[in-house]
Amino acid sequence: MEVSIHESWKEQLSEEFNKPYFAKLVNFVKTEYGSGTCYPKGSDIFAAFDHSPFQETKVVIIGQDPYHGPGQANGLCFSVKDGIAHPPSLINIFKELETDLGKPYPKSGNLESWADQGVLLLNATLTVRAHQAASHQNQGWESFTDAVIKKLSDEKEGLVFLLWGGFAKKKVALIAANRHHVLTAGHPSPLSANRGYWFGNKHFSKCNLLLAQQNNKTIDW
Repeated sequence: MEVSIHESWKEQLSEEFNKPYFAKLVNFVKTEYGSGTCYPKGSDIFAAFDHSPFQETKVVIIGQDPYHGPGQANGLCFSVKDGIAHPPSLINIFKELETDLGKPYPKSGNLESWADQGVLLLNATLTVRAHQAASHQNQGWESFTDAVIKKLSDEKEGLVFLLWGGFAKKKVALIAANRHHVLTAGHPSPLSANRGYWFGNKHFSKCNLLLAQQNNKTIDW
């Protein structure tokens, strides 16, 4: 099946694109987008992969679902388009970044600059119906994105996985811990953060330290 995705990923994931579940998933997504409003826009569904080619990926952040409000989702987990108000989880991510690295709180919530440095901002489900959270879960996306994580784990070494919250932490079963680095924390959502499970995790500085120890270029968060 022909999928519009960065060539490096097309090569790595060709087996997935030809599996029956993926054909069903494509049909489901086409029907959903054809019958109502869905996010992100079609050309942004695989944006995470386009910004972070397979060979250049060195950090992986796993989200659950795209934002389902107008103009928010841009195909990168936790990220919103320029000029869009920052959702609560993103606000807490930026607050932790401030205290961890002393960086000023950014004006834009667009995380493309992270992705362009090799940070794969991967949602487990890549599409959603407008105003209906989790509406495209259990349709095949999770099988696909699990295969992405497994492929990265099997084919690369020394990746830094940032697993935030219970959902993301479950993905540790797909990661070879003897080949990669896994940092876990609570979810940056207010519910988790206000209970003390998010702030102070220092994942941004820890990630850069791990990259530097491998003579990898660090991330300008």
